[in-house]
Amino acid sequence: MQAESDHPHHRPLLALGLRLAAAFVLAGLLACVKLASNRGIHLAEIMFWRQLPTIPILFGWFALRGRRDLLRTRRTASHLRRSGFGLLGMAMNFGAATLLPLAVATTLNYSSAIFAVLLSALVLREPTGPWRWSAVAMGFAGVVLIAQPWGNDLPLLGAAIALGAALMIALISVQLRDLGRTEHPLTIVFYFSLFTVPVLALAMPFVATAHTPGEWLLLLACGVIGLAGQALLTAALRYGAVANVIVMDYSGLVWATLFGWLVFDNLPPSSTWLGAPLVVAAGILIAWREHKLGLERRALAEPIEA
Repeated sequence: MQAESDHPHHRPLLALGLRLAAAFVLAGLLACVKLASNRGIHLAEIMFWRQLPTIPILFGWFALRGRRDLLRTRRTASHLRRSGFGLLGMAMNFGAATLLPLAVATTLNYSSAIFAVLLSALVLREPTGPWRWSAVAMGFAGVVLIAQPWGNDLPLLGAAIALGAALMIALISVQLRDLGRTEHPLTIVFYFSLFTVPVLALAMPFVATAHTPGEWLLLLACGVIGLAGQALLTAALRYGAVANVIVMDYSGLVWATLFGWLVFDNLPPSSTWLGAPLVVAAGILIAWREHKLGLERRALAEPIEA
């Protein structure tokens, strides 16, 4: 297996910075989505306008920069699969943001690291030691504390959708890392929009409504901010391994809490403050363990000098 340091675009510090910026931008996107939903705009229409501006903006950028070569790809099937998973993941992610406080939806998204371990162990049959299983148990306990299925503080549907979004994030991260070996980040983002806009357009005759100028600005913001966040996220996975950059995602909890307080006058319930540290600690532990295992594999792969 190719070591991460041998990846053609391996630049770990740049990857961390990009992922940190992505966490801030994507928290802003969820705030815009929640605002649009509160104004009665259908989720499918929000997703349509989130995706549509990406196509002309990137096409114009490619033309102005003389980089139309970035429109060419030999991995159409991979882009289609990524688009299918991405569309479902976006629906769940946005849906969770409309049903839950932003900080709660963001925290539950962090369980993607837990799902990544489970997928590796149960589907890929990769050996998983006590460190990562302990992290899974810790993270699961945090999720239970946040969701509190025995209480009525949070809608269980919203919590279930948020956990589904976390599972999709784990699957999509692997796909993006694979595509990033051969494709430019903006190429991946462009084809994601190109393949999903026609699907979302099918729903528009049934869900589209008239909007005020303020609502149109809000929908435009979803598109532009979403494009920036997706480009940053994809670029981070191009320059660094998932296990190494995912730690930066946890900064999004700060921004989500801040946006929830300033924009919606809504702070997360006390159960979130109890469960969030467990979920975040589980993710960091998994990332640390993955990093350690990567170093060990790299050391074993290096030839021994005489």
